[in-house]
Amino acid sequence: MSDKQTGNLAEWLWPSAFLLCAGWTIWHIPAFILDFSPNMAESLKAQISELHMRKQVNPGMPGLFGGFADAIDWFCVLAMPIIFFFGSRAIVVAPMEYQDYKPWDKIALFVGRCTMIMIISMTCVMLYEVFLRYALETPTKWANELTLWIAGFVFLCSGFYAMQQRCHIRIFLLYDVVPRWMQKLFDTLSALLITFFAIGLVFGSYKQVFVNKFYRWEMFGTAFDPPIPATIQPMILIITVLIALQALANLIADWNNEPEKHTAADDIDEQELEAIKRSVGAD
Repeated sequence: MSDKQTGNLAEWLWPSAFLLCAGWTIWHIPAFILDFSPNMAESLKAQISELHMRKQVNPGMPGLFGGFADAIDWFCVLAMPIIFFFGSRAIVVAPMEYQDYKPWDKIALFVGRCTMIMIISMTCVMLYEVFLRYALETPTKWANELTLWIAGFVFLCSGFYAMQQRCHIRIFLLYDVVPRWMQKLFDTLSALLITFFAIGLVFGSYKQVFVNKFYRWEMFGTAFDPPIPATIQPMILIITVLIALQALANLIADWNNEPEKHTAADDIDEQELEAIKRSVGAD
């Protein structure tokens, strides 16, 4: 376990910076679609061009290299992998998290930190909407859709983080009573089934998702009109692949582990229990 204190400022700043760059990039993806799809049909090109001009945050800034994506768009795209790299290195694993992590697990851990920031952002949006709606009687047109949009990413990314933490739902009734070699067989079959499912899902829905939803940048069709179909559906495939890769990584990392026995006491967080006792003044 690291001696560094978890929850330090860097663990807040790096995920926040990554989400800011990712949010800006996602909102301006139509500019990149136009720049990297020169042979697009004229009708679709006109549709996405109109959408980009209507949704662009900074309409006065010219695009770089004679295209639609401007300097801020390119800066955010190039900054994301850099922020992700340094952000994953800055992570300090909390005592309540899985301790026997490997270097590649930092990817899921950083995604988990980003998910935590998204939950806070989603909560702030909901509180802001409640204040405007009931205190000032001036509700927004965007808060509900933005909350749904963020919640979709939270749901997907938390699944990836849960796989790395080994905290997904598992039934140990049979697993605990068999010898270690059979446990390894169960682990292998489980990882392979997850992998085959991911391959089948990507193979079966790639065209529908990336050609019909992402490439056409399908919107939600509301007053705010966020690109929920164009972003959430591709994210489902991406996260499914990441979960499958993490399942295989877990299989390799846990291969030589000693057999574990699971009881109801495993679900008790001793540190959280102690914190509750201190908060109520119990000894």
